[in-house]
Amino acid sequence: MQNNLTVGLVCLGCDKNRVDGEKLLGEISKKFKISNEIEECDVLVINTCAFLNSSRQEAIETVFDYAYLKESGRLKKIIMTGCLPQKFVDELFGELVEVDAFLGTYDQSLICQTIEKLFEKNERFNFVGCGKEVKNGRFLTTPPHLAYLKISDGCSNFCTYCLIPKIRGKFKSYPMEDLIEEAKSLGDIQELILVAQDTTKYGEDLYGKNMLVPLIKGLSALENVGSIRLLYCYPEKITDELIDELANNSKLIKYIDIPMQHADDRILKLMNRKGTFEGYLNLVNKLKNRVKDIAIRSTFITGFPTETQAEHERLIEFIKRAKIFNAGFFTYSKEPDTPAFKLGGQVHPKTKQKRQRALYAQQQLVASKILDSYVGKTIEVLCDGISYEKQAFYGRAYFSAPEVDGLVYFTSDEVVNQGEKYLVKIHSRQEFDLYGGVENNELT
Repeated sequence: MQNNLTVGLVCLGCDKNRVDGEKLLGEISKKFKISNEIEECDVLVINTCAFLNSSRQEAIETVFDYAYLKESGRLKKIIMTGCLPQKFVDELFGELVEVDAFLGTYDQSLICQTIEKLFEKNERFNFVGCGKEVKNGRFLTTPPHLAYLKISDGCSNFCTYCLIPKIRGKFKSYPMEDLIEEAKSLGDIQELILVAQDTTKYGEDLYGKNMLVPLIKGLSALENVGSIRLLYCYPEKITDELIDELANNSKLIKYIDIPMQHADDRILKLMNRKGTFEGYLNLVNKLKNRVKDIAIRSTFITGFPTETQAEHERLIEFIKRAKIFNAGFFTYSKEPDTPAFKLGGQVHPKTKQKRQRALYAQQQLVASKILDSYVGKTIEVLCDGISYEKQAFYGRAYFSAPEVDGLVYFTSDEVVNQGEKYLVKIHSRQEFDLYGGVENNELT
């Protein structure tokens, strides 16, 4: 029976979790069938996030959403993997009886063995911390023209609001030769996206010095990699060497994601962030001055404990002055086992939400002016697919990362292929999206 089992995966959380899920699928595919139709599966693997209370709740609700399939008899087993059991398995094992087995963030090697054991013995299992990571053999879940490459894991920055070091441990880089081989194995990739908890610290633990730029050069030399995008770059680690690489490497997309988290000096210090208002502003201006047309993205937290209205307005002032292309704003989440959890001066939820709306409104003013400047111009767009709702193709220009930034919707009189680039003349803007048409049907 076991060889005929069909396994499905639900992957929650960030794109780093997606890579872990793809490694799980790669292992599963060695012995079992894989299906996207959960109703057809014998086994469901739920790969979880535990970064925020909302993430943990989503994971548990996902279990409940599919548990009814076990009652009907089609779905036999549910396995939970990833961050949630890695951190909270002791609380989960006795309470979440709908789950038959638990694996942690670094236990991909045990997934097939776990499935087999579940069908050999009528028992529940806790294998958290018993396995190891797998290096390659990923089963991609992204569109075939793009892929993520996780270059390190864990974090040693110990921001006071963050659970990641308690879940994934200290920062650890993956060997460069392994990453090069993994990138080669992904096939022809139009866009390779580098991710980590702290991308810009790459190599310091393994090689005794920062090796992000040499890694970028090595990946750029691969014939199967069309371009490279950088996410999650810690601001204090953005060196002149990296800026030069952004300016001069034709394969490195002129885009950088820099999670700044706030811009008021006192709040940044409470967060255990090393930056300042002026330091961040200087970094933004340096990038703009040295890398032509660079698109900068950031994320910010509003409503951190003791944040005053004046400090909130200081962040709004930064948004006005920095004029970064893309930004996301999150309300502070009080997470157990973090230093900020014990802080007094918690901001009322309604105040946090009001401040979040104000930040988004200010960023929309900034982004609108930037995006309006593209109306009437022709830009290069990578086609990601088709929107039947809008009766148009959609894709991204260099200034947009998948799933988090705005899209370009466009029409064409001729066939458009997913994963290819087109010259699109922009005729209008709506909120954070642009609209246009392929100009002269010319492929780039």
